[in-house]
Order: sequence, then structure tokens, then C-alpha cells
Amino acid sequence: MEQIIAAVRGFDGALVLTPGPGSGFPELAWGDAFFYYAPDGRVPRHGQPYGTIVTKDYPDDTASDLDPPGRWRVNVQVGRAGFRRLTGRTPGAAGPRPDYAVADTVLPHPVYGALGWVCVVVPGERTGDTVLRLLRDAHDAARDRAARRSR
Repeated sequence: MEQIIAAVRGFDGALVLTPGPGSGFPELAWGDAFFYYAPDGRVPRHGQPYGTIVTKDYPDDTASDLDPPGRWRVNVQVGRAGFRRLTGRTPGAAGPRPDYAVADTVLPHPVYGALGWVCVVVPGERTGDTVLRLLRDAHDAARDRAARRSR
């Protein structure tokens, strides 16, 4: 997890938030990480992070079984085309429900898959490089969106 956070911090214009005690973020977010394109170092007023790492189950997001020790999940916004390429499905289309708790596998996000997000529980040998590439691509897409908005 720390290697992924360090890699994203190295992206030009990246803002990585890692909430903890005294951060002003809700306790539920402590230990997680949120990735933005923000060359000014401030959370963008418009838009969501392009990637996150979550370290626990959230009340509306328990399918990945993240509460046991050592489990965490990377989430990346990949868009409709990227989602189809990675999962073989159209975002939001009906289909068999995957096992969202399986590790080291690119899966539709259990809550935000319909919006073009994928996830990987405990990335490892099979998906580590893919996760970094997806985060780089998502960062570049966020940079391009910011450039279009500023024109």
C-alpha cells in the first residue's frame, strides 16, 4: 500500500490525502488515501478523486471484506472504455455478480462500477503493475479534464 501511495505522490501535480487523527477528516476515513490531480496542492472544488485506497469496510461497501487484518483495496476511475477493456462488461450492465473479496484481481468496483470504477483487493504479483498503470492513466485523464476546464 505504501509503495502505491509513494508512486502516486511522484506523479506531477498529484495531491495525496491520507487522513488520520487531527486531519479534520471523519474517523471513518482515517488510514485511507485519496488521489487527486491538484498542482496547487488544494483539493479541487469540482470533482472527485481519481483513485483511492480503502483499508476497511464502509457501511454501504462491505462486499470486499476489508475488515480482516492485512486487507485493503485500491479503487480507480477508468471510464466506460477502460471498464469494458478490463472487465469485459459495460458499466452498469446486468451480469453475474463477481466475488468482490478475491485478492489480486481487477474487478468492477462493488459500489461505483456503474460509474466506470474498478478495484483490486490487496494487489500483488498479478495486478501490481496494472494498478500503477491504471492510476497513472487516471491521473493523466484528471489532468486533461482540469486543463479543459481552465480554458
